Amino acid sequence: MVDQLFVQGTLDGLLAAGEVSSLVDTTFVVVDLETTGGAPDGGGITEIGAVRVRGGEELGILATLVNPGQPIPPFITVLTGITEAMVVPAPPIEEVLPPFLEFLKGAVLVAHNAPYDVGFLKAACAKFGYTWPNPRVLDTAALARRVLIRDEVPNRKLGTLAAHFRTPRQPTHRALDDALATVDVLHAMIGRLGSHNVTTIDDAIEFAKAVTPTQRRKRHLAEGLPHVPGVYIFRAADGRPLYVGTSVDIATRVRSYFTAAEKRARISEMLNAAEKVDAVECAHGLEAEIRELRLIAAHAPPYNRRSKFPERVVWLKLTDEAYPRLSVVRALAEGDTAYLGPFKSRRAAELAAAAVHDAIPLRQCTLRLSTKTTTPACALAELGKCAAPCEHKISQEAYEETAAAPFRAATTGDPGVVVDALMGRISVLSDAHRYEDAATVRGRLAAVLRAAVRMQRLFGLTTIAELVAARRAGDGGWELAIVRQGRLAAAGNSPPRVHPRATINVLRATAETVLPGHGPVPSATAEETERILSWLERPDTRLVEASTGWASPVRGAARYRELLRKAEAQG
Repeated sequence: MVDQLFVQGTLDGLLAAGEVSSLVDTTFVVVDLETTGGAPDGGGITEIGAVRVRGGEELGILATLVNPGQPIPPFITVLTGITEAMVVPAPPIEEVLPPFLEFLKGAVLVAHNAPYDVGFLKAACAKFGYTWPNPRVLDTAALARRVLIRDEVPNRKLGTLAAHFRTPRQPTHRALDDALATVDVLHAMIGRLGSHNVTTIDDAIEFAKAVTPTQRRKRHLAEGLPHVPGVYIFRAADGRPLYVGTSVDIATRVRSYFTAAEKRARISEMLNAAEKVDAVECAHGLEAEIRELRLIAAHAPPYNRRSKFPERVVWLKLTDEAYPRLSVVRALAEGDTAYLGPFKSRRAAELAAAAVHDAIPLRQCTLRLSTKTTTPACALAELGKCAAPCEHKISQEAYEETAAAPFRAATTGDPGVVVDALMGRISVLSDAHRYEDAATVRGRLAAVLRAAVRMQRLFGLTTIAELVAARRAGDGGWELAIVRQGRLAAAGNSPPRVHPRATINVLRATAETVLPGHGPVPSATAEETERILSWLERPDTRLVEASTGWASPVRGAARYRELLRKAEAQG
């Protein structure tokens, strides 16, 4: 049945060598399909028409009816004129695909509404075991939306475009006629691309995808970058960092900024100001993430939104006085022993403080109370919400036991007293049908639990003087990391089929010296330590050595993770 396939053109013409990127030297195969309609499922194609062109010259034609293996709906017959009697002797698509794929070899596929035609062809290849060659695709409908304005044509249908350009060949809803008409429309639109400074096939494909002039003009910035993990830095003309990002493949990621997929307004503005892209190669993804965080913190690039000001965190601490109270502070002192944090904002810290005040009778006034002289009580004492230490109605020992000690326990050990009190308050409010008040308390519970879980998790790692971990790399080697006090001190790769001990010894000898400090993140930012924790907690990461044990409190805040998840989901 394959001999019914109509192919016109010499083999030398069809396989013209030396394809270059300019439009005039690009080989196109313009394709049109007729189908039975519906979604592509590997069948349903009734006719294929394809024309191979280069430099305005037709090199070959492929045309054939195809037996779809299913009935042709009447409305399709009315539209195309193709009847079931016509396709019965035609070859099935599995016999047509090999010569079609050979015809397509080395060319750019062109179609009007290309996703439709490409979808049917890919589905057919998948169904019958043929490898789809994944050619570059140019959609003339998408190109028309960029080349022609609404005042010129009312729509971008093939018939409308052929009439507008007065092409010698008009579409007829038959595959070859429509493919030939598409060739004429393509040539007419290529004639207009020069005014848009589009001269290559890559430019044309990106232009059809609505790539901005700035992206086309600055695309050269992505040239010459390495295909390795690391950090990329967009810089202004004076060398200032504009934007810092990270990727496991620097070159591929930077190129994506110059495609139609990039639609963020601030990135478009950044590209307009960028004059250079620097690459910082890293051993593996973890080192790239950490370097990105440190560079953003050091330079505060204007177009990065996250991680710019790690020093702006706040803490919720218990003051050091006779009757302690909660205080929101910017930094911790050496003498501070009970605290929660770090919080990203004062509002988050105050929400956690409200949860603590709901649960335990810590005073809320800001006065410094004396153990010898009394001070008039506030309204909270009259409402029974404060034990009135200002009037010495509670001893220092009783205040410590009922108010201060539960907070201290919640920060480094068991937050059960706080959690139970808040859960009881939520239950009382719910039973009274005060659901909005219950939701408010639930939000406060989530805030204090989130802070306690996070801080205890950070403490588990930052109290270890040195930890060595390894993770299997894709090439069979090992990704290595040395972590000191929760800070990445060194990173490297051990090659395949070589014991990693030698590499670990070199890394340890050259690793950054990290001194212990005060607080849960004494030597790094909380975000850096959390990135390291995420890497360490992956199932395929192995702990090689640790100076001390890595542990969490037995009855610590982590046991309430499920309660926290539910509270956050409901909030």
